[in-house]
Amino acid sequence: MKKLLVAALLVVGMTTFAQEPVKEQKAPMTPEQRVESQVKRMTKELSLNEKQVQEIRTLVAKEVEKREANRAEMEAKKASGVKPTKEEKQAREAKSKEDEAAMDANMKRILTPEQYAKWIQKMQERKEKMEAKKAEKLKEEKGEKEEK
Repeated sequence: MKKLLVAALLVVGMTTFAQEPVKEQKAPMTPEQRVESQVKRMTKELSLNEKQVQEIRTLVAKEVEKREANRAEMEAKKASGVKPTKEEKQAREAKSKEDEAAMDANMKRILTPEQYAKWIQKMQERKEKMEAKKAEKLKEEKGEKEEK
């Protein structure tokens, strides 16, 4: 009886450890929460004064609003099964670059030269991190396809 109990505990213990851990899912942030989060992070990283905080909050709110509209448009197209043409992709890329240049000009106007240099550095680091994640995701997807 004792051996049967020990065996049962071992089996239960092994199956528990064999299962993959469940990732904790966070609730999606509202646009207002995104704005506040981004402004808070920038205030901390760049040591912004009150005037800069107000200007950046306005700027970031506009950017988040644009992103939300673009995301909704893309999801609607994806749901309808319509794939974008090459011209649409190029137009979206061009608009994205224009928006990025406008954001850069606004930040240059709002921030001091030291803050602006630090902001550029942080943006570059985030971009590199995102590209690394994207490459890793593509690598994983490619590996999964080969397994099938």
